[in-house]
Amino acid sequence: MAKYLFQVSYTADGIKTLLRDGGSKRRRVAEKLIKSVGGKIEAYYYAFGETDIFIIFDAPDNASAAAASLVPSALGVARIRTTVLLTPAEMDRAARKRVAYSPPTH
Repeated sequence: MAKYLFQVSYTADGIKTLLRDGGSKRRRVAEKLIKSVGGKIEAYYYAFGETDIFIIFDAPDNASAAAASLVPSALGVARIRTTVLLTPAEMDRAARKRVAYSPPTH
């Protein structure tokens, strides 16, 4: 499975839901959402600032991670920025790959 980071920023409607339901219930909702696409949450944290929630989770593929972000975004309760995360071993494999590239000349 691949690993992803959701950076969630609530809209006004999302904050109203958080105030009504509380943080623990909203986490359970996120767990159900991510589980429904075949994923599993590794970490879930609320934060101060521009980003309200950080979620690290596993999902089968990019399409599954994208699907998990679509409904909350479409309903207007959150803006979700998705980042694909790489393990150190994956970065090792990337560093060993040979690619064709020529730097610009001056």
